[in-house]
Amino acid sequence: MSSQKPIEVAVIGGGCAAISTAFDLTRPELDGKFHVTIYQLGWRLGGKGASGRGPADRIEEHGLHIWMGFYENAFRLLRECYAELNRDPHKCRFADWRDAFVPEPLIGVMDRSPRGDWTPWLALFPPAPGLPGDPLTNHNPFTVAAYLGRLATMLRITLAGVRTYRRDNADALAAPSAPNPPSPPGADPVRDSSSSAEVTAAITRLLKYGLLATIAGLCEAVALLEVMLRALPSYPTSIVIQLLGAVASEARRQLQPLIDNDDETRRLWEAIDLTVAVMTGIVRFGLATDPRGFDAIDDYELLDWLRLNGASESSLDSALVRGMYDLAFAYKDADAARPNQAAGCALRGSMRMFFTYRGAFFWRMQAAMGDVVFAPFYEVLKRRGVTFKFFHRLTNLKLADPSALAPGERPYVEALEFDVQALTRAGAEYQPLIDVRSLPCWPFQPDFDQLADGALMRAEGRDFESHWERRKAATRTLRVGTDFDFVVLGVGLGAIPEVGRDLLERDQRWRDLVTHVTTVATQAAQIWMREDMDALGWPHPQTAVSGFLHPFDTWADMRHLIPEESWPVRPRAIAYFCGALPDAPLHRAPHGSAKDSSSPEFAVRQREQVRRNAIDFLNRDIAPLWPRAVHPQGGGFRWELLVTPGESAHSTSYSIPAAGEAAAHPIDPAPSAGESRFDTQFWTANVNPSDRYVQSPPKTTRYRISPLDNTYDNLTVAGDWTACGLNVGCVEAAVISGRLAAHALAGSPALEEIVGYDHP
Repeated sequence: MSSQKPIEVAVIGGGCAAISTAFDLTRPELDGKFHVTIYQLGWRLGGKGASGRGPADRIEEHGLHIWMGFYENAFRLLRECYAELNRDPHKCRFADWRDAFVPEPLIGVMDRSPRGDWTPWLALFPPAPGLPGDPLTNHNPFTVAAYLGRLATMLRITLAGVRTYRRDNADALAAPSAPNPPSPPGADPVRDSSSSAEVTAAITRLLKYGLLATIAGLCEAVALLEVMLRALPSYPTSIVIQLLGAVASEARRQLQPLIDNDDETRRLWEAIDLTVAVMTGIVRFGLATDPRGFDAIDDYELLDWLRLNGASESSLDSALVRGMYDLAFAYKDADAARPNQAAGCALRGSMRMFFTYRGAFFWRMQAAMGDVVFAPFYEVLKRRGVTFKFFHRLTNLKLADPSALAPGERPYVEALEFDVQALTRAGAEYQPLIDVRSLPCWPFQPDFDQLADGALMRAEGRDFESHWERRKAATRTLRVGTDFDFVVLGVGLGAIPEVGRDLLERDQRWRDLVTHVTTVATQAAQIWMREDMDALGWPHPQTAVSGFLHPFDTWADMRHLIPEESWPVRPRAIAYFCGALPDAPLHRAPHGSAKDSSSPEFAVRQREQVRRNAIDFLNRDIAPLWPRAVHPQGGGFRWELLVTPGESAHSTSYSIPAAGEAAAHPIDPAPSAGESRFDTQFWTANVNPSDRYVQSPPKTTRYRISPLDNTYDNLTVAGDWTACGLNVGCVEAAVISGRLAAHALAGSPALEEIVGYDHP
């Protein structure tokens, strides 16, 4: 341990970005150079990933949390955390990260056919070599050129599916199929080693003699494409684009007899059409050689860019595209009729998701995100000497007076002003975790018994995480040079106007940031049911799907959490729903904070709106997912299916009706009946400024501020709203940003160690 006084770093916030910064700054190899203090609103860590254990130890989340297989930085830090924590597997069921995360290879979207039917479109993604967080090979998969090659391979595989459909549906396809044209001279297959002149000649033959009119010709064309794309500067852009257009056109012509009436064929066509449009756009815009990569097209809205590059209107309205928007809550003002996301951000995220995952496409957490992510990080950081100050609300990040700066001196943070929401009894350190069968977890509410005047605060209903809860026990001001040396601002973007008034007043870049990079509120609901998914009419394996009806366009089957909870009457199914939440009329404020500071009832009204949305959704829209969860003769959702925490065993005696039958034994209505039974479930309106989801609209990437920005002498930023290279709202973007913030202060980790960071 170094004998020098450590550098004091104040980290504001406890989400993924802030925790990642603290983890990298306190690595043993830095020899205690930094002492980190984390200042956190309320009683728990997690930010948008926070969770709590409620009644019956049930897991209550801010939304649906599933990690993706391309989260290289997030998994790397998590794996290091578990290794350092070194839990005893005989005492803790999540001793290793592989205990806490399991592969989820099945993903899906809800597909709406031209006939108006909703059906799940599920795909099983094979395991990819390695595990997320493993050391990378010398091959860099994060380049546009690499993505282009993978797209060509995917196109070839999809066309192989076309061949299967042509074979299986020969009668339907026979009439419109063109006869095989004669092979022109020199029409032998072209090998990778062929010269560019030979490849160009082969393409000319394919187009001139109509050889794409056969499935074999299409496959040969794609093989030629793969050759060209590996040496793209050697080939004229025009001929590559011409060949891509011909492939899409011929594939549609050959599949047209089945598209309107066969969902599988239509989906194949949509996949081909979108793949060709993306490849065409990458080639047309020269993204593989442009040092900006996908950032070069961030001024385009994704749908407009795809349309510009030949995508059909039917493909743009496909389940695949809707799912991309739903996963990113990418709707202006949460309006499903106004999709809005930057083409470059969307494509970079999609390419990483589909082509750089390792192990599995998704990784499912075996408990709450707070339990398997933030509790282990908290324990490790505590061991490293990190100080945690809970119940600290930052009210102002105060900059030094410009007139007091010496010539050439950069502006700096002079003070941090806090409201202390609560004090502990006798000044003791607050202990935030509870034990759930030997697993450290976060509770759904603070331990009032540890707080001074805790009984009174409980009686008053203090909501320490609410932006509109302004009662406090004290105030506290930290001074630079005395209490801190550096500041890492890790709050959510929506909170910047509340805590960074000096930044907004003095710096146009910060005003541009909060004006142009928008946020959206989200809504989530969780229900526990007494019958399993098969009985409810969902015969498919456990999965998560997007692309469904708003307001809850995304849902997940969370049955694996049942053993983790402690119900007196164990449920047989758990479902999570989420979606974007429109801001209530007349309650929008400047800078995207979407609040009415004069009305503390705003959050209450929005929460009631989510409750009403969930009830209406279950009554009106759930039948395509779970046909037996609704009354056979109409009348909406069967509310008696819901399990309540206080229910006794005698209330479970009933039978599931067959189609067309009424329930033989109605459920005991206690403790509530009908729609009011929903009140025993869990739902949330994520309207607090820091809880709002960060969007990536067109023409906004340029306004993001990098953690590497050195405008301020002792301030860096961390969060998925920063310029972190990924620039989409997800765990991996937040972790990359947090690691960049650590690099800005310590020079460690090295930029090349931050996996996938490819920003110029």
